[in-house]
Amino acid sequence: MSQPSRKQQEVPATTGSGRAVLMLALATVGFGVNFWAWALLSPLGPRFKDSLALSSFQQSLLVAVPVVVGSLGRIPVGALTDRYGGRLMFPLVSAATIVPVLYLGLAGHSSLTALLVGGFFLGIGGTAFAVGVPFVNAWFPPERRGLAIGVFGTGMGGTAISALTTVKLVDAHDMATPFLITAAVLAVYAVVAALLLRDAPGRTVPTEPLPHRLAATLKLGVTWQAAVLYAVAFGGYVAFSVYLPTYLKTGYGLAQADAANRMAGFVLLAVAMRPVGGWLSDRLGPVRVLAGVLAVVFAGACVQSFTPSLAPVGTIAFLAMAAALGAGSGAVFALVALLAPANKVGSVTGVVGAAGGLGGFVPPLVMGSLYGAYGSYALGLVLLAGVAVAALLFTGTGVRRALTRRVPAAHAH
Repeated sequence: MSQPSRKQQEVPATTGSGRAVLMLALATVGFGVNFWAWALLSPLGPRFKDSLALSSFQQSLLVAVPVVVGSLGRIPVGALTDRYGGRLMFPLVSAATIVPVLYLGLAGHSSLTALLVGGFFLGIGGTAFAVGVPFVNAWFPPERRGLAIGVFGTGMGGTAISALTTVKLVDAHDMATPFLITAAVLAVYAVVAALLLRDAPGRTVPTEPLPHRLAATLKLGVTWQAAVLYAVAFGGYVAFSVYLPTYLKTGYGLAQADAANRMAGFVLLAVAMRPVGGWLSDRLGPVRVLAGVLAVVFAGACVQSFTPSLAPVGTIAFLAMAAALGAGSGAVFALVALLAPANKVGSVTGVVGAAGGLGGFVPPLVMGSLYGAYGSYALGLVLLAGVAVAALLFTGTGVRRALTRRVPAAHAH
């Protein structure tokens, strides 16, 4: 009969209240603002390629460095959030991101080396995800965490703000303008977060040293199960958001602006579906949701491997995959909320988030290589279908068994 009292300790009485909703809103805004900063270099890649005479590889490296650093940086930042809480870590990450943003805008865009140095530290902004998930998780009861973390996940739409505004601001003013505006927004958010953010009452705080906690996290089954699924779901979203304009331009002959607009539609639908995936997971269970979305990805990839006409078949296939990948990303963190021990949610999130970010950079490289070798994207899409089937089988076996035999997070060691 000890389970209810343990659960009461894990889930504060105030969760689900107006204050919890306020904390969720503040965390979502913080995630969005930091992701806006994190994505500043990507829209400017073609411009830097021309102005600095960069090769295609150098341009890819310039865009990849902040993403890779931001993905890997989630591992220590998630563990630090478990220990010190989002009240400290959100303002800290936001304030630290201001430095590379100002450097890039004022001085760091004159050479590839300067851009890579600035891009490396710009990766700090990408770690905000690993701050927000444990912060939000502690404010809501288990039956509402899927939706709450899904809503928080819409902050990844901050990358769309960068995509829609950065180049326009540079064209209208100068190179420094988007960086200065973003730095100012980060500064305002850091102050507001420091004043208003509060960690959930009764939050479980780990006491072991950081290396021990990371080692323990890597031994948890949920860490690797969720990492694999997130590498497919969120990694697929990242891959398409990066590569879709190139695919549409090369495979269908679309103009750059048309391809970019279609990519924006893909991104917005995926972002909108993330809380839906979390909400459905609260009601149906994350295994059913993940199985459904992976089946949709499989079907969409199979259809698109034949390069059908873009209107309507190709468009339907891509939008179906966008919705599925967005919902799947939300479902993965509903799974984390169910299976991860309360004092290790941040650490698990860090590893899983890193897997998702890094998972997005393998498919574009594969697609580009296959197109270069065979003059077709068909084999790349067949491989995506195969990955979706493998993930579907994994979800129906290993992940389902883990959920069936799970114990309350407060009992986990």
